[in-house]
Amino acid sequence: MKRILLFGANGQVGWELQRALAPLGMLISCDRAMADLNDIKAVDNLIAKIRPQFIVNAAAYTAVDKAESDEAGARRINSEAVQAMAVAAAKSNAWLVHYSTDYVFSGDGNSPYAETDVTGPRNIYGRTKLDGEEAIRASGCRHLIFRTSWVYAARGNNFAKTILRLASERTELKVIADQVGAPTSAELIADITALVLARLSQESQLNDKASGTYHLVAGGETSWYGFAQFIVKQALQLGVALTCPADQVLPISTAEYPLPAHRPANSRLSTRKLQSTFGVALPEWQHHAQRPIHELAGAIQ
Repeated sequence: MKRILLFGANGQVGWELQRALAPLGMLISCDRAMADLNDIKAVDNLIAKIRPQFIVNAAAYTAVDKAESDEAGARRINSEAVQAMAVAAAKSNAWLVHYSTDYVFSGDGNSPYAETDVTGPRNIYGRTKLDGEEAIRASGCRHLIFRTSWVYAARGNNFAKTILRLASERTELKVIADQVGAPTSAELIADITALVLARLSQESQLNDKASGTYHLVAGGETSWYGFAQFIVKQALQLGVALTCPADQVLPISTAEYPLPAHRPANSRLSTRKLQSTFGVALPEWQHHAQRPIHELAGAIQ
């Protein structure tokens, strides 16, 4: 039976991965209490003890604005701990599955980024995530780096949860309309990860050539403003008594809402490589948005 070691089990993606990966083998799920990524030696010892066939790292330092004043903390989790996992994976011939971000790119232009496009992160979070990617590639371990964007779920802190909370407290919301990407549910990320690992376990030919970097986002695109309107409309259709109607979700520019860390205007990612390599189909972003909105809306009522 395959042993799968999951880091970050209580995060948005990690929580969904616990469900999706459980049927694939013996799943050892670690939260921060069981595996603190600040303790690099402990991470290395844990991997050596369990000897997993798959290491899945859903843990990350994701406080984008905080990272601007805490580079050491972000680097420790997003780069140094990842390097330790990669070196351990290489020693034991395990696969390392790691989640990265569109923030490794500059965010310029209007076309979806391919995996081979030049990177150019414009904030500390993006730089530490890119350093983590490069550490994995340098280790020589077999790996799947899944770059994703605009992740949300019913669990944890995220845009969808924030919009529903604010729409139940205010009569008007102003949301950025000049940043474009694909809202991607933790459920979709977990399900695709499980499907890919199942295929790697069953198909030796694929196992030999699949190692690399892939973009994993939902289909289609929208702005944060468009996503916010969708969330409010869906909640209202479910009968949630919001104080902000959909027509009072108003567009603003990035310049009107300054934050410590630069945000990319273009978060589009091309998923052609993922789809062609593993034969997966990625639904439009609206498809998976309904379940977490339904769950979050239920908590408001």
